[in-house]
Amino acid sequence: MRRSAFAPPAALRGPHVQSVLSSSPLRALQARRRLRQAPARHESVVLDLAGGIRLQGVASMPDGREPRALVLLLHGWEGSADSNYMRLTAARLLQAGAAVFRLNFRDHGASHHLNEGLFHSNRIDEVVEAAQRVAQRWPQWPLSVAGYSLGGNFALRLGLRARSAGLPLQRVAAVCPVLDPARTMRQMEDGLPIYLRYFEHKWRRSLARKRALFPQAHGFADEVLRLRMRALTEWMVLRHTDFATIDDYFEGYSVAGGRLRALPVPADILMAADDPVIPVADFAAIAEYPAVDLELADHGGHCGFIERASLDGYAERWVAARLLDRD
Repeated sequence: MRRSAFAPPAALRGPHVQSVLSSSPLRALQARRRLRQAPARHESVVLDLAGGIRLQGVASMPDGREPRALVLLLHGWEGSADSNYMRLTAARLLQAGAAVFRLNFRDHGASHHLNEGLFHSNRIDEVVEAAQRVAQRWPQWPLSVAGYSLGGNFALRLGLRARSAGLPLQRVAAVCPVLDPARTMRQMEDGLPIYLRYFEHKWRRSLARKRALFPQAHGFADEVLRLRMRALTEWMVLRHTDFATIDDYFEGYSVAGGRLRALPVPADILMAADDPVIPVADFAAIAEYPAVDLELADHGGHCGFIERASLDGYAERWVAARLLDRD
């Protein structure tokens, strides 16, 4: 484990300041501007997968030069390809000469209409297949993946499956990834209520949109949308997955308990010791795994890592450096 060089000024060291600023409207303005300034062409792409599944993403190619690499970017739960950190990271990668594919998970962004079934965190097979399609579409460039929060969890699981899936993955970078979902849920329940309420609000809105699009399949009552996070998760697990219990569901996408010891590709992980959502204690066990390079910052909140009042972020610079500067 390495100590991070990230050291924000005193006014920005609070974990909640970091976490809230990361998704603030001011940073959204910066993210849109930075991505517009990056010399690149952007194309919305729908990936047709097995079983009629369709996932949407944005392919960005740098102008005026051959890309040096291809990076698949994965957002967090109830984020999207257009989340601030996704746009800012894409802009950094494009400036450094990489091509970027920002994938929307099922039911994220404006993609609810593409599939009848609901998103859940164990839908790793379709993300693996989406990564395969991206790699097949642009086979001439080395492929890496980076993800934030739940996207970091998906990125690590992609790494675990890369060899068996024939996926030519070179590296993984994960920022504040979910390792143990059950412990993450407990940390949110025991912590400052703002985070649990934030995710509840966004998930309820997503489910309501799904119900409006597919009323024949999702005829649940408004009472369901008023359930709290744990109860709503259990409702979803019992009706829309093959898992018998919520604990089985959490275990299904956990990467704790020694799983990352078997990583066949190198993985860089950036974590903040003061993350209010992801328990930092979960990371001690993976720090010595052969394929894992863990960088731990004293500050940063959850996927924040805001460096200064300009709202520039360390995490997007870190992703570009870890994936590209090792060529």
